Amino acid sequence: MGKLLNILPVSDLRKHAADILKKLRDNKETVIITQRGRAAAVMISVEAYEKAEQEKEILRLLARGEKEIEAGEGYDLDTVLAEADSILSQ
Repeated sequence: MGKLLNILPVSDLRKHAADILKKLRDNKETVIITQRGRAAAVMISVEAYEKAEQEKEILRLLARGEKEIEAGEGYDLDTVLAEADSILSQ
């Protein structure tokens, strides 16, 4: 089962914004903000956001590679691995 998420009403966010931001930075936990009892937004740390963006870029590259292979195009493995290493090192 996945990690339990913190769910917080928007009114609590207004009252305790600084504490919630500190918790995000320190614990790297996701916080779901609700409004009128429904999920309205998700807050994550900048570090978690950047990691997710890097992972999406890797998935885009892999999908592009799959399409190129199907079309009989593409790059050799060494070139692909060098590009992946470059992205991961950022």
